[in-house]
Amino acid sequence: MKWIGERVSFIDQPKKLTVVINPENKFWQKGLMGAWFAMWLTIGSVMFWAFNTLQLNQQEKLIVIIFLCFWVYYAYKVGRALLWLIWGKELIKIDSEGLTYKKSIRGFGKSVNYFLENIEKMEVVFPKENSIQAIWENSPWIQNAERIQFQYISKNIRLARKLTKKEANLLFKLITKKIEECLKKK
Repeated sequence: MKWIGERVSFIDQPKKLTVVINPENKFWQKGLMGAWFAMWLTIGSVMFWAFNTLQLNQQEKLIVIIFLCFWVYYAYKVGRALLWLIWGKELIKIDSEGLTYKKSIRGFGKSVNYFLENIEKMEVVFPKENSIQAIWENSPWIQNAERIQFQYISKNIRLARKLTKKEANLLFKLITKKIEECLKKK
């Protein structure tokens, strides 16, 4: 097993390439996200309790229901981001059949296959430095900050979450080299 930086490991065999990308391993991020999620669950529990036990008029019930709809959405988003930080990984496999990509949390996730012949315009993508998008993507609760993208049958497919420029460029070279090798063998 070889490494690109601290988070990207790969095994390059003659017939296939396997890449594993782990999320950033920052203890303080996990601690803050865990505390935020715990507080969010506490707020939601209090609101559910208030809805079920207090005597509320029709308008107050409507306000609480609307709040709980937003609460459920953000509980889901923050919970997934926390699970990703703790147990997540991206799995990429390239062989003669195609490129297989899986966003995995503790082994759970859907693998998606892409035929190599249909992959076009692969490139490394970074937002402009000091832009709002760059600041937004650096926040720990944001999961979608993929650095490599390609066109696949008129769809934009992105992978390699929150890699540094060096890691993204090295991984890009590794993936494109393997794709070219596999296409030549066909």
